[in-house]
Amino acid sequence: MNLEQFARQPSTRREFLARSGTGLGVLGLAGMLTNGQAAAAATAPAAAGLSPMTAKPAHFQGKAKHVIHIFLNGGPSHVDTFDPKPSLTKYAGQVLPMPNLPTERKTGAALASPFKFQKYGEAGIEVSELFHHTAQHIDDICVIRSMHAEVPNHEPSLMLMNCGDGRLPRPSFGSWVTYGLGTENQNLPGFVAMCPNGLPITGAQNWRSAFLPGVFQGTYIDTRHQAIERLIENIRNDQLGRGEQRRQLDLLQELNRKHAEKRANEAVLESRIHSFELAYRMQMEATDAFDVQQEPKHVLEAYGSSVQARQLLIARRLIERGVRFVQLWHGEGQPWDNHDDLEVNHRRLAGECDKAIGALLTDLKERGLLDETLVLWGGEFGRTPTVELPTPGSNAGKINGRDHNHHGFTVWMAGGGVKGGYVHGATDEFGFRAVEKKVSVHDLHATMLHQLGFDHTQLTYRYAARDFRLTDVHGEVVRDLLA
Repeated sequence: MNLEQFARQPSTRREFLARSGTGLGVLGLAGMLTNGQAAAAATAPAAAGLSPMTAKPAHFQGKAKHVIHIFLNGGPSHVDTFDPKPSLTKYAGQVLPMPNLPTERKTGAALASPFKFQKYGEAGIEVSELFHHTAQHIDDICVIRSMHAEVPNHEPSLMLMNCGDGRLPRPSFGSWVTYGLGTENQNLPGFVAMCPNGLPITGAQNWRSAFLPGVFQGTYIDTRHQAIERLIENIRNDQLGRGEQRRQLDLLQELNRKHAEKRANEAVLESRIHSFELAYRMQMEATDAFDVQQEPKHVLEAYGSSVQARQLLIARRLIERGVRFVQLWHGEGQPWDNHDDLEVNHRRLAGECDKAIGALLTDLKERGLLDETLVLWGGEFGRTPTVELPTPGSNAGKINGRDHNHHGFTVWMAGGGVKGGYVHGATDEFGFRAVEKKVSVHDLHATMLHQLGFDHTQLTYRYAARDFRLTDVHGEVVRDLLA
């Protein structure tokens, strides 16, 4: 049967794909094809018959080639991790001698940190005991203590940190980076988002491509699973050999190309064609990349055995294989959102990731990857220096946690040409508000894009008759953060 005869067969699309049997569920294809409003082709390379994910040059030579984003969703407390405030101990249990700042819930007196801080490294930067292992690398870390966001709510703050806008559908940071740079390994997704036990708040919107073509959307991996067959659905086909799969895929792609010839600049269709091809190629490469048991015993012991440790190790394995952007989520929901029992929960959560973060930084440095990999640590906002008061339906009447705080919080970066052993900016003496060398989320994005080789004002995509960018109409590169 030739192609024309096959195309006229009275079979449904579902039946055809079932017969093909090439195991294409691996990429979460349904999520990639929701961008029906995209009217332009993915990129110039795609129009020329190349993959839209082909590695491309940036505006200038950047220091970084890859990004690892360690996302502590829910909002870790800066005054209990990287921003010590002795005044909270002095005023513990008392009303702070400063005007009240608006918070999402009612808060009361000052709550002293239950954790000890000490100085680390040649720089002598103070870090909480919660992140003792991470602090061993403080001379390679740039701590930004003057971050601020827009509102004290999870959903808009997550969208702001990940997509540059807290209200409107916008492409995620990882999508912008892969749109601009492509990726170095065509056998793996360019943008991977790992989150164990389900999705975070607002789900796949955190790694969406929005009006960018669907090919640039992040590929979600549920890292609670260890067996490769469960970690990545349909990664193997037990019914057909690789040769037969290749012939079926070639036929499917030829049909799609004929369809595309009549529909120029159909971004959704281009994404479908690319995802089918990538899914086929991933069957061997992904099996290798996600199998951490291939690592020597001493490496596995250095990272530890938690789910967070495993996905941090996977992140290193992906980066060294050329994946452009890897985002690591600390569990579903918002685990760092500790409105009560903060001491117990923050200690537990830090215990799940601190050792592995230290091992990751060691690993990247020993392999010569830290200089070209920009590592970002943080959440969507910080937490109040004052205790959250019990309210109906909230914190079970306990008075031992902190509310959301967008007025001032901390993130840190390492590698990728940022200034190590450096603290930028400050919050007030209690940690409530950024007051010195303030850095907005847009400034952070502009600075990270600069390190990747982009003028953030020029990395744009035309949609709905205007040129959009990650930083919207805001953002300045913070030169003090750069080595």
